[in-house]
Amino acid sequence: MTKVQTLEFPRRKKESNENPTSIQPDAAAELNKDDKDKIDPSTLSKEGCIQKSDEFKAIANKYFSEQKYDLAAEVYTKAIKFHPTAILYSNRSFSNFKNELYINALQDAQTSHEMDPTYIKAYYRLGSAHLALRNYEQAKHFFKELLVKNPKENEAKIKLNLCVSLIKAKLFEDAILITTESHFKDLDINSMNVEESYKGPRFDSEKITKEFVEEMVQWIKQQKSLHKKYVCKILKQSFDMIKQLPTLVDIDHETTMKITICGDTHGQFYDLLNIFEINGFPSEEKPYLFNGDFVDRGSFSFEIIITLLAYKLLYPNHMHLTRGNHETTDMNRFYGFQGEVVAKYSEMVFDLFSELFNWFPLAFVLDNDFMIVHGGLFGKDGVTLDDIRKIERNSPDSKENELVQCLLWSDPQSNPGIAPSSRGVGVYFGPDVTRRFLKENNLCTIIRSHEVKEKGYQIDNDGALITVFSAPNYCDQSGNLGSFINITEDKIKITTFEAVEHPNVPPMHYAKKYF
Repeated sequence: MTKVQTLEFPRRKKESNENPTSIQPDAAAELNKDDKDKIDPSTLSKEGCIQKSDEFKAIANKYFSEQKYDLAAEVYTKAIKFHPTAILYSNRSFSNFKNELYINALQDAQTSHEMDPTYIKAYYRLGSAHLALRNYEQAKHFFKELLVKNPKENEAKIKLNLCVSLIKAKLFEDAILITTESHFKDLDINSMNVEESYKGPRFDSEKITKEFVEEMVQWIKQQKSLHKKYVCKILKQSFDMIKQLPTLVDIDHETTMKITICGDTHGQFYDLLNIFEINGFPSEEKPYLFNGDFVDRGSFSFEIIITLLAYKLLYPNHMHLTRGNHETTDMNRFYGFQGEVVAKYSEMVFDLFSELFNWFPLAFVLDNDFMIVHGGLFGKDGVTLDDIRKIERNSPDSKENELVQCLLWSDPQSNPGIAPSSRGVGVYFGPDVTRRFLKENNLCTIIRSHEVKEKGYQIDNDGALITVFSAPNYCDQSGNLGSFINITEDKIKITTFEAVEHPNVPPMHYAKKYF
């Protein structure tokens, strides 16, 4: 059993029923106020500036080697202040890329390239940033340019081939978009034969059973394959159930008092099982809400999502699943879930998952007090809960799609107002935006996920916004804790936990086929 700790604090009251409270300053902003490195470069000689820049570069390189990419980016910024070079901008670009701040990564790569058009790594950074932003043609251009300058660059060859494949796939999808029928329509589960050699759990009854789910979890925990017939049956029944749900799901008081809210799990199946060991397996007395990003990066994404779907079928009103930004075909191609499902089953099974993900609810409201959403708020004021309810989530129009992107992708910021997101999708929203949305919609708190947090959680804006992240030691390198949340009549309880061992299949293992 890993080390487990708990934190309890009072529930925030709705602002309409209280005097507005002060907004606590962001810790990072406070840290910057006391910056001890405020040396004016103009007071140093050229040699002194270069020396100071090199000192910061060495520190930033160390942070980068320790996978502390946010700190690395901050210190590269200090190095740039004293002596900007193409190498420093490229290094900061890579740090931002690792933090999934792809717009920032692209901007730094562009500056690096402008400063030194002969610098090979700038081409690679430009291609990689465009690829992450799904600008496949632009990415293809820079990888081709790189290979002209250095034909032996194998990584560029691999990524160029990926760009070509993704462009073809996108053209194919666009061509069939108007006439595409459901992948579930012609799914003939009864015709699928189960071989006599198969010794695993069987889902032969019409309704799923607790015995099957428990046996399935133990079976796949041993890295054994659930038969394709039963995978398809779980997907088909989940599709039929989930597409009937509203876009925004309301959860009653009684369930709220029992529910456990988890954040991103990202294919870390053995950490998911650890949550259940710590907190109890799903049941009518132990309901759960998993707040998106079940798949990608971790190499046991299939095991996570099939387990959660099985429990959803078993306990329809006590297992709840929010869509995250990684429940998307483009992200699954890039970060491993497609490769994993194809390796373990087939492209057809992946297509079933992709269609199912489009129907996952986008938000939940618990006890008329808490809104649960994967990403965050919107690029405009005045959005109501009813606006979210009205979204046709499986095929949103352009206006609705802006709301969908923000629900899946947006992040909070310490500054007031709204700003473009460095992720390239969604927005950054300030504490004033959060408070205004809560007050206008008669809510007390937003609980969201979407970002790695060192402690496994972060409480912002006097408890108006809480981030919960449930994938400890994210990608086997971040060293963060995971957490989950419980709610009582007057308090919020956060439980943190460490990562557990998993079989020797590294994160992004299946993504390598596409890189």
